[in-house]
Amino acid sequence: MQLQLTKPICFFDLETTGTNVAKDRIVEISILKVYPNGNKESRTWLVNPEMPISPESEAVHGISNEKVANEPTFKQLSKEIYKMIRDSDLGGFNSDRFDIPLLAEEMLRADVDFDMKNMVSVDVQTIFHKMEKRTLEAAYKFYCDKNLEDAHSAEADTMATYEVLLAQLERYPELENNVKKLSEFTTRKQSLDFAGFIVLDEEERAVFSFGKHKGRTVDEVLEAEPGYFGWILNADFPLYTKKVLTQIKLSKLNNKL
Repeated sequence: MQLQLTKPICFFDLETTGTNVAKDRIVEISILKVYPNGNKESRTWLVNPEMPISPESEAVHGISNEKVANEPTFKQLSKEIYKMIRDSDLGGFNSDRFDIPLLAEEMLRADVDFDMKNMVSVDVQTIFHKMEKRTLEAAYKFYCDKNLEDAHSAEADTMATYEVLLAQLERYPELENNVKKLSEFTTRKQSLDFAGFIVLDEEERAVFSFGKHKGRTVDEVLEAEPGYFGWILNADFPLYTKKVLTQIKLSKLNNKL
């Protein structure tokens, strides 16, 4: 089985200092880039997160503060990483809810204008949960009949994720071997930002999904309460959420001109 691709797809996995998308940082990133002709290239980087790694996270991935103390920061690596993924779609395991949002935060902190407008994503975990509802180790055993050695190392998890997707395509004939279709199948909800604070309603209008303005359109809220925009920009929201909200506001201003 080979993925039917019209452009490259980058499967990737992150190991991090913790699980807070807005605050935590990457300590390891591994990328497997698969090209339409079947060729592959793989890179793995250790990253100095410039903040302490939580004991809970170190217990999972085994990467200590000492191990990454002399590694490059994400800002130093960002252009090299972005060059590898910018022409590709993205794939991962739980990537729509964690890895892609956190990667976007790191890119924006590094002043890389990361955007998903020309990309789609395939979350292999969503396919697995819709079909079987288990973990990556169980998915690897179930679909590939292999034991996942070195689980929670970014490289092992990345390779296993790619192999699981190929096996899923073999097992489920109803899954179309097309990255755009797989992305549609793995999309949980239509959100404009990765964290899901701004979503599309049935009329495809941008609406807030949280707080006192939950369910109201962004345009309506910004018109009635202009200070709400400033509050979000100064509050502890993900950078990508702030970017999306700013784009909506600027678009509304430009339409008035």
